[in-house]
Amino acid sequence: MPTAFITGATAGIGAAFARRLAADGFDLVLLARDGERLDRGARDLAERYGVRAGTLVADLATDDGIAAAEERLREGVDLLVNNAGFGHRGTFLDVPVSDELAMLKVHCEAVLRLTSAALPRMLERGRGGVVNVSSVAAFASRGTYGASKAWVVGFSQGVAQDIAGRGNVRVMALCPGFVRTEFHQRAGMDTSNVPSFLWLEQDAVVDTALRDLRRGVQVSVPGAQYKAIVAVTRMMPRELVGRLSARTGRRYD
Repeated sequence: MPTAFITGATAGIGAAFARRLAADGFDLVLLARDGERLDRGARDLAERYGVRAGTLVADLATDDGIAAAEERLREGVDLLVNNAGFGHRGTFLDVPVSDELAMLKVHCEAVLRLTSAALPRMLERGRGGVVNVSSVAAFASRGTYGASKAWVVGFSQGVAQDIAGRGNVRVMALCPGFVRTEFHQRAGMDTSNVPSFLWLEQDAVVDTALRDLRRGVQVSVPGAQYKAIVAVTRMMPRELVGRLSARTGRRYD
């Protein structure tokens, strides 16, 4: 059976990837910080789909956590989903610098190091895939979160171009918009001003991601509404895009 390694696997998009890939016959390696919740989810997936579901309790905001993930990835996996991430409870200057650095560690350094650890074995076999979960915030000015997600897009595109032609190995940035997960609640964000048409379902996001990965898409934007928004923002002045973005979904409890 093929094996998928998923970070941030206990909830939201990460859990949706785990369910879908288990249903498709992938064995799983699930990484998260909450060991009890991680073990519970892994047992459920193994029993429901008849796959092997291993766990790795690690904090990707630490060197030890990243190193543990790297060690497992060097053994070889068929698909890596770099999904772990979080938002801050406030805007820049309201957030301690240590928290901002932790975000960069998870969103940027961990993505780089885990991608680097996974790709050599994939290239040796001539097949495999990496999905780096970014955000539509990458295309607007939204503080450290948006900046880090913009880095994920640029990094993923650069790596995809670097390995082009070296077998059936693909690297893709996934850029969803608002998805109904625990993300906004954990970040203390008031999303009551987000129009209903902007919300995406987790399973639909995963379906789009896996379809686009198979097609060789380098930047996947789920949802027709977000494809249109991204296309428009690329034609607008960056400053205006930032002002409009700041008004949507950025109120904090």
